[in-house]
Amino acid sequence: MPAPNGLLRLLPGLGISAALAAAGMALGRIEWLQDHGFSALTLAIVLGMLVGNTVYPRFATASGAGVTFSKQNLLRLGVVLYGMRLTMQDIGHVGLAGVAIDALVLSSTFALACFIGTRWLGLDRKTAMLIGAGSSICGAAAVMAAEPVVRARAEQVTVAVATVVVFGTLGIFLYPLLFDLNQYWHVIPGGAHTFGIYAGSTIHEVAQVVAAARSIGPDAADSAVIAKMVRVMMLAPFLIMLSAWLARDDARRDGTGASARSATAAPRKVTVPWFAFAFVGVVLFNSLHWLPAPVVVAVTEIDTALLAMAMAALGLSTHAGAIRKAGIKPLLLAAILFSWLVAGGAMINHWVPVLLG
Repeated sequence: MPAPNGLLRLLPGLGISAALAAAGMALGRIEWLQDHGFSALTLAIVLGMLVGNTVYPRFATASGAGVTFSKQNLLRLGVVLYGMRLTMQDIGHVGLAGVAIDALVLSSTFALACFIGTRWLGLDRKTAMLIGAGSSICGAAAVMAAEPVVRARAEQVTVAVATVVVFGTLGIFLYPLLFDLNQYWHVIPGGAHTFGIYAGSTIHEVAQVVAAARSIGPDAADSAVIAKMVRVMMLAPFLIMLSAWLARDDARRDGTGASARSATAAPRKVTVPWFAFAFVGVVLFNSLHWLPAPVVVAVTEIDTALLAMAMAALGLSTHAGAIRKAGIKPLLLAAILFSWLVAGGAMINHWVPVLLG
C-alpha cells in the first residue's frame, strides 16, 4: 500500500480513472451496446482516449501518478480477480476436444501474429505480440495482461485493443451468417452446440462471443461461453511461457549483438508475471464453490471496475498522433488473423474431434 502522502498524490488520477470507468460501465449496460458486443472495458478506453486527447493534458501533471497506478497495479489485480469468472469444471463441460481446439487456436494464431507481423509487415515485435495475444486469447483483457510482460508503450497497447474491437465486432454479425451456411456445408458437424464451441474458440472478446452466440440460440450460447472461458484460462500459462521465451530471446540477441562480451554475458532472468500464478490460484479457489453466489457476483463486478479503470487510464495516456503514426499495418495484421480464426479455426474445430474420436 502507498504511504499516506503517496496515496494523496494518487487520488486525482484514481478519481479520473474511476469516473471514466463508471461511465463506461453505465454505458455498457445499455442493451443496444450489449447486443453489439461493446463491453465496459471497450467503452472505458474509448472515453479515456476522448478525454486524454482533449481536456486531460491540463490536469496531467497533477493526476499522472494515479493514472499510472491504475494502468499498472489495478490492472494486475483485475487480472487476478478475473479468475472468479472461471472454474476447473468449465474444462469438463467442453471435454478434451474443446481444450485441444482452444490450445491449437491460441498457439497457431499467436505464432502467425509474430511471424507475419514482424517478417511480412515489418511491425515492431511488441505490437505484433499484443495483437496476437488479443486475437488468440480474450481480446482487450489479454492485451492488457500481456503489456507488462512485453513492456509495451501505451499507444502500442491501444492500437492492439482497437484491432480487437474492430474485428471482434465484425464477428458478431458474421458468425450467425456462418451458422446458416454451415447448415448446408456441414464444415462443423453437430449443430448449434458444436458451432458454439467454434464461436467461443475463435471470437476475440467474451462480450462479443456472447452477442454472436445469442443470435444463434441458447445451445450455441452455452457452449460458446464455456469454450471461451477455457480459452481465457489459458492466459496464465501463456504469459509464463511468453515471459520465458522473451527472456531467452533477449539473452540470445545480447550475446550475438556484442561479440566482445558474448562469452561472459549472463542470461537474463525470466520475469515471471506473479499475477498469472495468482490468477490460477483464484480459479482453483473458485472451483471449490466455497463462496456464496452473490459474493462471487459482487467480486466480478469489482473486477470489472478495476479493469475498466485500467483501460480508462490507458486511454488517458494514449495520444491520437501515436496511433495515426502506427498506420495501416496493425489493422492489416489483425485482418489476417481474423481470417485465420474464421477459416483456420473452422478446420481445427472440424478435425480435432475427428482425430480424437
